[in-house]
Amino acid sequence: MSAPEAKSGVSTTTVTEDEAGMRVDRWFKRRYPTLALSHLAKICRKGEVRVDGKRVETSTRLEEGQKVRVPPLRIEAPEAPAVKRASPEDAQALKAMTLFEDKDVLVLNKPWGLATQGGSGQKRHVDGMLESLARGDSRPVLVHRLDRDTSGVLLVAKTRRMAADLGEIFRSRQAKKIYWALVEGVPKPAQGRVSLYLAKGAGMEKARGGGRDLEKMRVAKHGEADAQHSLTYYAIVDKVAPRCAWLSMKPLTGRTHQLRAHAEAIGHPIFGDPKYGRRPEDDVRRRDPLRAMPDGLERKLHLLARRLVLPHPRGGTLDVTAPLPPHMQKSWELFGFDVKQYDPIEDAPDA
Repeated sequence: MSAPEAKSGVSTTTVTEDEAGMRVDRWFKRRYPTLALSHLAKICRKGEVRVDGKRVETSTRLEEGQKVRVPPLRIEAPEAPAVKRASPEDAQALKAMTLFEDKDVLVLNKPWGLATQGGSGQKRHVDGMLESLARGDSRPVLVHRLDRDTSGVLLVAKTRRMAADLGEIFRSRQAKKIYWALVEGVPKPAQGRVSLYLAKGAGMEKARGGGRDLEKMRVAKHGEADAQHSLTYYAIVDKVAPRCAWLSMKPLTGRTHQLRAHAEAIGHPIFGDPKYGRRPEDDVRRRDPLRAMPDGLERKLHLLARRLVLPHPRGGTLDVTAPLPPHMQKSWELFGFDVKQYDPIEDAPDA
C-alpha cells in the first residue's frame, strides 16, 4: 500500500436524496473508500468536519440538502482497486424472483438456501446480487433480512432515502408480517402467544453430516446481558394429528431466529430446521411411529415469509404475498393442506 496522500483544501458538499439517513462515517466511506475511519474519527473530534456549520460525530445521521464541510483528508492509495462488474445472470435471477416492483421498491421471493447478506462461507447472496441493478452511485438497499434457509417475501428499497423511510416503518412496528411453518406435533392451545426473552447462545457443534458452525438463540431471563424481549402470535391453520401442524405465525418483534426459537420453546420445532429441535424430547417424539414425520419429506426448513403488509412511504399500502417454495408445496400436497383456506392469524392483535 502506498503512503497516505493528503487531499488539499477545504470543500463543501451537499447531501443528496440517496444519501439521506446515512451516518457521517458511512457517507465519508462511500465518497472516499480508502479513507481510514480512525482519521475520520480524529478530525470529527477536532471539529474539522461540520454539517451546516455544526460539529458532528461519526454516528450523526445526515439529511438531504445539508452542507458537509470536508477538511483536508489523508487518503490511502489502493494498490489495485477491485473493479465491480454487473452480472447479467444476477439481474435475470432477481427479475425471476420479483413479486412486485415500482419506482421506489422491489419485493423479492427469496428462495430457500440463498443468503440475504454475505457472511462466513457465503459467496453468493441477495445483497451482492443487487449490485447488478446499480445505476451510477445509486444501488438498491435491503430493508430487512431473512435467514438463509427461510423462503419468501424480502423487501428492497431502490434508494437509501426510501430504505431509511421503510426502516422507520419496521422499527415503529407498522409492518405486518405473516409466516407459515410446518411444525412437528400439534401445539396446544391451537392459538397462542409466545413472549420470551432471547439472547445469543453458544455455537452448537457442527451440523449432523454438515460442515457449518451453527449459532442459535437461547431463552434468557429478563435482565440478562444481551437479552431482548420477543413476541409472536401463532394459530393452527390445519393439522395431521399427532404428527404435525401447519402454523401461521405473526411476529411483533424481529429478533434473530425468533420464530424458530419460539417454535422450539413451545415444544414443536419447525420441520427441517438444522439448528433447533435438537433436544432429547424431540428425539423421543421422532422415534415414536405414531408421532414421527413420514419419510419422503424434504429435510429443508419449512418456514415461509408468506405475507408483508405495510404503509408505502409514497402513499397507499404495500401488500405482497409469496407462494409456497417447492419443498413446502410437496409437503402441503402430501398432507392435503389447502392454501386457500382461512388463516386465523388474521385475527391476531397488532400490538
